[in-house]
Amino acid sequence: MTLTPETQATLLQQARAVLDLNWTGGFTKPALRQYPHQWSWDSAFIALGYARYDQARAEQELRSLFAAQWADGRVPHIVFHDADPAAPYFPGPGFWQIERSPDAPAGRHTSGIVQPPIHATAVLHIVRCAPDRQRTLDFVAEIFPRLAAWHHFLYLRRDPRRENLVYICHPWESGQDNSPLWDAILTRMTLQPQQIPPYRRADTRAVHPDERPLDFDYDRYVYLADFFRQRDYDQARIFTDGCPFLVQDVLFNTLLCQAEQDMAALARLIGTDPDPFTARAAATAAAIEAKLWDEARGMYVNFDLVAGATTPVPALAGFAPLFAGIPDAIRARRLVAYLASPSFGLAPHEPALYPAASYDRLAPGYSPRRYWRGPVWIQMNWLIMHGLARCGFGDHAARLAAAIIALPAIGGFREYFDPETGAGCGAEDFSWTAALLINLLLDDALAHADE
Repeated sequence: MTLTPETQATLLQQARAVLDLNWTGGFTKPALRQYPHQWSWDSAFIALGYARYDQARAEQELRSLFAAQWADGRVPHIVFHDADPAAPYFPGPGFWQIERSPDAPAGRHTSGIVQPPIHATAVLHIVRCAPDRQRTLDFVAEIFPRLAAWHHFLYLRRDPRRENLVYICHPWESGQDNSPLWDAILTRMTLQPQQIPPYRRADTRAVHPDERPLDFDYDRYVYLADFFRQRDYDQARIFTDGCPFLVQDVLFNTLLCQAEQDMAALARLIGTDPDPFTARAAATAAAIEAKLWDEARGMYVNFDLVAGATTPVPALAGFAPLFAGIPDAIRARRLVAYLASPSFGLAPHEPALYPAASYDRLAPGYSPRRYWRGPVWIQMNWLIMHGLARCGFGDHAARLAAAIIALPAIGGFREYFDPETGAGCGAEDFSWTAALLINLLLDDALAHADE
């Protein structure tokens, strides 16, 4: 689908209107009804959009998030800036009870878990786009210690075996809540009714239940959150007390690897030694290559620390290492061959598909409209697009760029999209969809790569 310059200009205006709608004056809500608070990796992606036209908002988006950072360095996946009863959300601050932890930020309401660490990448992007150079250098000097503390938390608290791979302990920490990546682990969690705290879902009020996780999954999400709460969010206790979900996740570790590369670049800007960040990025890249590559499938997979084995599930996240430039040329070609197959639809001979499905379209359990079990996500396309361009696959990157532009034109600024039809699904007026469209349309090198 080729869009005229006039149509692209209209889309750009509409995207900015979405961000204006969701902007609170201090941060941006992902969506007014479905996600009425501040989410960690959403804010990083949203800042990538603001960086193209509003430096002050881009900086404030991340400053607001890091103001709720915990004393141990963790950046919570949700910050509840208010307790607006008109915007109910579960689990809210009353469920998380972060005050049980001595590390929780005083006077702040947050969740007790994290999301993927793409924040340093967003900060470097702000620097590269900033019209006010001195202002952005001041911002880097301000936020750099917080970014360093965030990464230190991950390597210290989430890598107890010192493998240079960090683990996640909840599907929500991956950002891919109900992906088939977690099916085997969640199914293994045999729970009795009394083990599940009473709760009432709020996520199906504004979005059809057919597009959301099942109750089976949600019971386990809540059980895990309660498991952490009962241990006062102490990472050592969570690890040693038999947490049933401990996963070295490909996407999470890839984004951490890239963020470490970007921390080195930020360090140079403010006269700090970049070598520790460069070394840690290289060590994490080597660990991903050594432990998470699946030769039989030709892609990267997660490692389940509880089972002591990889989980060979064909999700789009398995291609994420392209973003950090991790695979060698041979592995990169294998990744691209799989991406260009009917499984993910990134090929010229698949004109009826909108790439890239979040899960292999030919695999059991594929569902084109159910959250992370098949739909196209704009932020995943953006990551894979940049990875393809970085690794020398410009034509494939251009096809993903075209999809990022076309899907909001077809389905609106929705949370995710049906790869078969392009129809929008999930929340409406979704912020990172708008932000990454802006980021792409104002990046001439990528937006027009297929012309």
